[in-house]
Amino acid sequence: MKGKDVDYFAALYDVAKVINASLEPSKVLEKIVQSVVKAMNVKASSIRLLDSRARMLVMGAASGLSKGYVRKGPILIEESGLDRKVLQGRTVWLKDVQTAKDFQYGAKAKAEGIKSILVVPLLVEKKAIGVLRVYADKVREFKADELKFLKAVANLSAIALDNAHMHQTLQTRCDLMAAHKYRIDDN
Repeated sequence: MKGKDVDYFAALYDVAKVINASLEPSKVLEKIVQSVVKAMNVKASSIRLLDSRARMLVMGAASGLSKGYVRKGPILIEESGLDRKVLQGRTVWLKDVQTAKDFQYGAKAKAEGIKSILVVPLLVEKKAIGVLRVYADKVREFKADELKFLKAVANLSAIALDNAHMHQTLQTRCDLMAAHKYRIDDN
């Protein structure tokens, strides 16, 4: 937001409220990326999650990206130096993704109007489960407070996903126990 400072505490509070409002991961992730775009005044944001085999990142949610870009193809870990680094727990900033060798889809990024990106890991107990990206339409160096904000959002996102997974597991167990109890009572 040109001309005025962003209140990252207020923006982080808004993200936390979104996370606490639902245990439905897709809704939560969608609201998170929308909040990140607004707070950081960037072209777009996305959250990609590691698949069960840890071979690729699948789209969790995106805001500000065209459907064509979102569906551009798989993000294969072995082909994306950027994502290998981030999944090892590092934060990565690429000044120009259109020419960066670590970026898997440089030509598609150029067509989408993306220039710089900042990517942080989503960590649960020091284990990466995905990445949070912000996309700028011009060369952009991100400030320290922006980086802190994005890392905090990534950590909250990872916690939200973990909580949703635990809730789903607990719900399944309760359903199974209830079904088992009814079979015992029927006998």
